[in-house]
Amino acid sequence: VQFVESGGGLVQPGGSLRLSCVASGFTFSTYAMSWYRQAPGKEREYVASITGDGGGANYADSVRGRFTISRDNAKSTVYLQMNSLVPEDTAVYYCLRPGLEVWGQGTQVTVSS
Repeated sequence: VQFVESGGGLVQPGGSLRLSCVASGFTFSTYAMSWYRQAPGKEREYVASITGDGGGANYADSVRGRFTISRDNAKSTVYLQMNSLVPEDTAVYYCLRPGLEVWGQGTQVTVSS
């Protein structure tokens, strides 16, 4: 099992980014997927999750209304569209298959003017 995250970068407050995570090593469409993040000096925290068929999603209170999780099962890829970014969103973002302790390298998101 492997996850490869990408799409991070430096963005000004109020800006947007779209993260991608390509998964391999399992039947992607049969599993829910989640995004987590870890800010400097803080514990890793939950951001969002999506069901295997993409029909349902959940969000942390801190990102609800600003972030949107989606997936393309044909590409074994889960996305995180992040809008109205604030400095508190600065973190390394990871995708994860719930119940499986396998982490990718993450992608750095920095929100700063």
